[in-house]
Amino acid sequence: MIRFENVHKSFEGVKVLDGVTFDVADGEILAIVGPSGTGKSVTLKHVVGLLAPDEGSVTVKEGAHIGYLFQGGALLAWLTVRENVALPLKETTRLSASEIDAFVDEALKAVGLEESADKYPAEISGGMVKRAGLARAIVRKADAVLYDEPTSGLDPVTAQNIHRLIRKVNDERRLTSVVVTHDLSGACSFADRIMMLKDGRVVLIAKPSEFMKSELPEVRDLVSASKGEI
Repeated sequence: MIRFENVHKSFEGVKVLDGVTFDVADGEILAIVGPSGTGKSVTLKHVVGLLAPDEGSVTVKEGAHIGYLFQGGALLAWLTVRENVALPLKETTRLSASEIDAFVDEALKAVGLEESADKYPAEISGGMVKRAGLARAIVRKADAVLYDEPTSGLDPVTAQNIHRLIRKVNDERRLTSVVVTHDLSGACSFADRIMMLKDGRVVLIAKPSEFMKSELPEVRDLVSASKGEI
């Protein structure tokens, strides 16, 4: 579905991605972890074409629709949940109002927000805002979804529910997902593979069980930090 090959990216002379190579298979969930400022979010922006590599290539399956869940949910405060979810369809398709309603109802049902459809963002919880953002990301029948820190600012219980939802929606809708997160233990609960970035380079890509057992110093430091040992 997605392939990076020797991707380099710099901003004002500062190297952010330094020869990044990886791929994401159809139906897979890849979690990207690592210290702040290592290029995780920059990687997502390359997938959707918001950024282009200075060197190397980024390839996305031809014709694939990509949904994007922004870090804060990015809902428009003056629109209801339903109106927020419908926005991509109204802006980019010629569907009728009834067709749009059907797509929106399906997306809201997938994330469990049917009963909050007519509420405004200020009237729902942080977890619901994230779920509404996910509904908007998948409403156009997305083939893949990119998540930028989907649980930032959430309490542990709500974060765990979002992790379960990521796995559920991915499997039920046969998506491919890339999730940028600082929550390593959470990533282990939903990801098929975990990739660590540090200093703009790929340190390791492995299944969660293999990742947590790695003896690489950078990985050990990250695992220890996630357990509160340092």
